[in-house]
Amino acid sequence: MSARILVVDDIPANVRLLEAKLQAEYFEVIAAEDGPSALTIVAREMPDIILLDVMMPGMDGFEVCRRIKHDPLAQHIPIVMVTALSEPEDRVRGLESGADDFLTKPIDDKALFARVRSLVRLKMMTDEWRMREEISLTLGDGDGDVRPVMEIDASDARVAVVGDRDGSFDRMAQAISRDSDRLVHVPVISGGGADLDIALAESCEAVVINCTPGRGADPLRVLAHLRSQEQSRTIPAIVVVDDHDSDVIARCLDLGASDYLTRPVDANEAIARIRTQVRRFRYQHRLKLSYRQNLSMAYRDELTGVYNRRYLATHLNAVVGRMRDAGKPLSLLMLDIDHFKATNDRYGHLAGDQVLAEVADRVTSSLRGFDTVARFGGEEFVVVMPDTAAEPAFMVAERLRRRVADKPVVLADGEAVSVAISIGVATAPLSNATGESLLELADTALYQAKAAGRNRTVAAAPGSAPASARRTA
Repeated sequence: MSARILVVDDIPANVRLLEAKLQAEYFEVIAAEDGPSALTIVAREMPDIILLDVMMPGMDGFEVCRRIKHDPLAQHIPIVMVTALSEPEDRVRGLESGADDFLTKPIDDKALFARVRSLVRLKMMTDEWRMREEISLTLGDGDGDVRPVMEIDASDARVAVVGDRDGSFDRMAQAISRDSDRLVHVPVISGGGADLDIALAESCEAVVINCTPGRGADPLRVLAHLRSQEQSRTIPAIVVVDDHDSDVIARCLDLGASDYLTRPVDANEAIARIRTQVRRFRYQHRLKLSYRQNLSMAYRDELTGVYNRRYLATHLNAVVGRMRDAGKPLSLLMLDIDHFKATNDRYGHLAGDQVLAEVADRVTSSLRGFDTVARFGGEEFVVVMPDTAAEPAFMVAERLRRRVADKPVVLADGEAVSVAISIGVATAPLSNATGESLLELADTALYQAKAAGRNRTVAAAPGSAPASARRTA
């Protein structure tokens, strides 16, 4: 897994050393000698990761990090601060500036490369969701939330702590449960397996794995369990490890740990790292939710809320293939509002829109959850009914027709408008059906219902005349 890495350091020897190490692992390296030049390169090159020295003349690393993390275009680039500063308060300051990690010189190569690989995976996943959101925004009408990740509220998060019942577990729980931090502690004793799954079902947004090998659960196995379960695969996991144990750190990061803490754990650093992970989790969740909402908007009819014709074209062929493979019947209804032009002419187009929305609502609320309703165009709608044979499809169509006709639509001004629909029913011949052929059959049946006087249902058998027709006043 390769990536472009920006190394920022005012000491050329340090740059050359990091450059040699990274290039040996097949990473592409860009260098900057101070903060302002780093910001210029970031804006121009958009690297995948930034290794940032803290102690630089003029603009220090903390300020560079803050500026990058508050730039909507660059905020997604992971930043690792590399420095000789080793006190917990220095790490907390770096994390609160937006850094994703804080490595102390001299740098352990295993920890460095594992962290770089982990952050490259993170950025690739974030970039993918950002791209999907951008595409969905072009299809839908939603507005993208461009708030920097650092501005996302991390309070009131539920944090599961997996650990052995000992002093370290209690201290971690107390640190997380401090009222000022507004983090909610969810304990999992000697954790893993079912106990952890139950805790995560309580909408946890981060997990701290604080187990001691040999005395309780194996932290690597707990981490592997988290990443193997669908419901917990993306929940941030922070593993507590022994200081300077680079082999375990590397294994944790390669297994999918989001971050790590070293013993003895500093409470402020633990809170800062948890907050960072919660913000990132909430940011990615917002990207996913926005993508789904905008994608839904792109395939929904704005007026009626049902699916549009573009969605129907793809969905119908997929359902036809699925029903054919399963050997199950598939029926389709095409319905049209009778004399809709006269309604528009008499009451106006706003009233016509209300009639369309009300008919769509009555039809949708009368069907099964897995049936699909789409606006085909104008006053025409299509209903796709999987696993439905011809006779029950006809009965459903009649129920829909009666529900629309039996109760007038009350307009915004209080006037009641009588509405009726005509329906054509088609059932797929499993051997050679396509979405297009099914639509043609239903359209033919609908035309016959219209020609026979409207407010009726006609079912068309493939290759034959309509099987039945009814009329009700």
